Amino acid sequence: MNCLSCFSSSEKEGERERGREKDERNAATTSSTDAPASSSAPPGNSSAQASNTVPNIATQKFTFQELEIATKRFLDECVIGEGGFGKVYKGTLERAGQIVAVKQLKLDGEQGNREFLNEVSMLSNLQHSNLVNLVGYCSEGDQNLLVYEYMPSGTVEDHLFDLKRGQQPLDWFTRMRIAHGVAEGLEYLHEKVDPPVIFRDLKASNILLDENFNPKLSDFGLAKFGPVGNNTHVSTMIAGTYGYCAPEYVMTGQLKVTSDVYSFGVVLLELISGRRAFDDAKPIKSLAVWAKPMLTDQARYPDLIDPLIKNDYPAKGLNHAVAIAAICLQEIASNRPEMCLVAMALEHLTVPDI
Repeated sequence: MNCLSCFSSSEKEGERERGREKDERNAATTSSTDAPASSSAPPGNSSAQASNTVPNIATQKFTFQELEIATKRFLDECVIGEGGFGKVYKGTLERAGQIVAVKQLKLDGEQGNREFLNEVSMLSNLQHSNLVNLVGYCSEGDQNLLVYEYMPSGTVEDHLFDLKRGQQPLDWFTRMRIAHGVAEGLEYLHEKVDPPVIFRDLKASNILLDENFNPKLSDFGLAKFGPVGNNTHVSTMIAGTYGYCAPEYVMTGQLKVTSDVYSFGVVLLELISGRRAFDDAKPIKSLAVWAKPMLTDQARYPDLIDPLIKNDYPAKGLNHAVAIAAICLQEIASNRPEMCLVAMALEHLTVPDI
């Protein structure tokens, strides 16, 4: 059942060494992960979360007028996304001719302001190929806007659910490459950053895709620094999206990196099944609950597969992917794997030689 145990210690060490080399290329700063150096608001500095002013950071600061021009005065035709946070517009920066995504946050008072400051602080000090790049921000009066690199393929949600007529579904190996990239992004946050960062709102709509369908985590408004020292968890107000949240976090408010691992298991199930994490239209609304009896019966694994994939998937690859999802969804949080092991296991499923 647990395909993660199939790796020998030597394989693990080799993968870890390659991971260390990759991390050096992706590091946000040249300092060690024991003490990330930054002249302003490094990951280990929680003051940026508590402050009511935008931290002094290296990302670009834009005027509201600049972003008005970039988005053609926030024209509805430029909207490429919308949610509880507000709207996202496609725009072109006049000063550099760069195509960007501009998120205009709703005016939600203190809570919205905190999430804005949190995202600016987090993304300004984190850098990885599987995290969205924050180009800059604007904070004028009651207007808070974030400017990201433009991701032309939208979100994972756009390619899994309610496909438009003529839209091609994601093939099996693209889904596994997306899962692998997300796992590597979480590995960086959990294991390469000190203190670790808990994403807290992993879901299909928060995973952006570039032109080659490489995934990047976005929306760090709810992200939290993880426990340090002898602490085992961070106590916080429960936040996130129903269907993705770990059960122990919902019950206690105690947040751990294993909370993200559970959410990843749900996303992996979405990629396998093409079903939403929570769907009011289904008799069994929760994807994790619906899948649970199948996760313990390998003969039923094919029942999980997205009908749009049909039979175009490797049986062994499906077995391994479902086993990874199952262990990530363990009810006992301590039984869930580290994301480095998940990323390692998924890497073997991204090419058609399994």
